[in-house]
Amino acid sequence: METPKKGTTIQSLQIGIGIIDIIAKEGRPLKFSDICELTKITKSNLYKYLNTLTQSGILYRDKESSTYILGSKLIEYGMAATAEENVIDRITPFMQEMNAESLSTVLYSIWTTNGPMIVKEVNTKQGYNIGAQVGTFLPVLSANGKVFATFLEDQVIEEWIQKELSDLSEEKMLRFKEECEIIKEREISFAREPLVSNVSSVAFPVFNYKKKLLGAITVVGFSELIPTHEEEELSKYLIRKSIEISGTFGYKREQ
Repeated sequence: METPKKGTTIQSLQIGIGIIDIIAKEGRPLKFSDICELTKITKSNLYKYLNTLTQSGILYRDKESSTYILGSKLIEYGMAATAEENVIDRITPFMQEMNAESLSTVLYSIWTTNGPMIVKEVNTKQGYNIGAQVGTFLPVLSANGKVFATFLEDQVIEEWIQKELSDLSEEKMLRFKEECEIIKEREISFAREPLVSNVSSVAFPVFNYKKKLLGAITVVGFSELIPTHEEEELSKYLIRKSIEISGTFGYKREQ
């Protein structure tokens, strides 16, 4: 890593940014030894940088694999700095309406290298609180996870899916892939009690004008309140909201 000139910048800050930049460009989890080789920083100094960046949430260290990836704090910064910063502001009134209509918690999540992460929760109308707070990562077999598994490119989600579904039998994996094909066609996803008994979810994608997946909105609550197929009244309502929300970002769904 190129050492910045002294006198005009804060050198330690530049080095820290350089570490973040390298991890971002590599696009994969990196071990300490990988980062050390790429940055040419001494092990003792690199440990201090990585420890500081991890504690601040800018980097995330997987304890099982001892690898580093970009942390959730960078997602917050990125959303505030890009044109997509208005996504949450734009969809919040819709989420509030869906919360009132369904009497269930409504979540908005975006993709991260660790999988879908909740960045907005609306639970003002007696919605059932499953403890899914902002910053929570959602599994692939949730209604939300299935949306990302369906609409993101394979190279983006391949490692995540392999890790999440490593214990599935071949038969169940085939059913999962078939379900993703149905979700791709209908643009709505269902999950019956994937995490907690008596709690189910339904989710739909939020697209921009290029049909790029911006995120997913999920309604989660008691199973008797959550639909299981697209012909139910709440599903029809959510499909209409889905078309309306993505329409605000320029997406036109083919009828």
